[in-house]
Amino acid sequence: MKPVTDSPLWTREIESIDAETTQALAARIAGALGPGDLILLSGELGAGKTTFTQGLGEGLGVRGGIISPTFVLARVHPALADGPDLVHVDAYRLGSSGEIDDIDLEATMPTSVTVIEWGRGKAEHLADSYLEIHLLRATGDDEAGEEIIIDFEETDEDDPRVLRISGYGPRWADPALLGL
Repeated sequence: MKPVTDSPLWTREIESIDAETTQALAARIAGALGPGDLILLSGELGAGKTTFTQGLGEGLGVRGGIISPTFVLARVHPALADGPDLVHVDAYRLGSSGEIDDIDLEATMPTSVTVIEWGRGKAEHLADSYLEIHLLRATGDDEAGEEIIIDFEETDEDDPRVLRISGYGPRWADPALLGL
């Protein structure tokens, strides 16, 4: 599946002062999500992609213990009630959309919310609609999100962030669905 457009239908920027605020925002977004929804997370190392996913998992009511799936590529966090599971993918070490396809996310997407860290340019084809959330730190993430800055002294989770949220495709035509 390919999105209807390569350009976002809308973009909103929300400031987050710390990790708890990022998690609370993610939990709020989780309230609008359902089975089949796809979220692509981008931002430099230490920007808060996994922190965001932890808040999303809490909001979805899935089993906890959400950590970055860097070495296993994907983890499924089952729903603890009647909601969708959360599939958490880290595409950092993957080089193409073909490698994303090898993970076989099509098998879980209809019943899960799928979050792909480092998914930009690799996973847009998985759904005709998706949210892209780019987390920006004050330490120098570039505008397009292409530059990776490895500055481990500056990865304090309590540094302010800006979350640039963009909606793609018919599912996300109206940003009011997220309450933003």
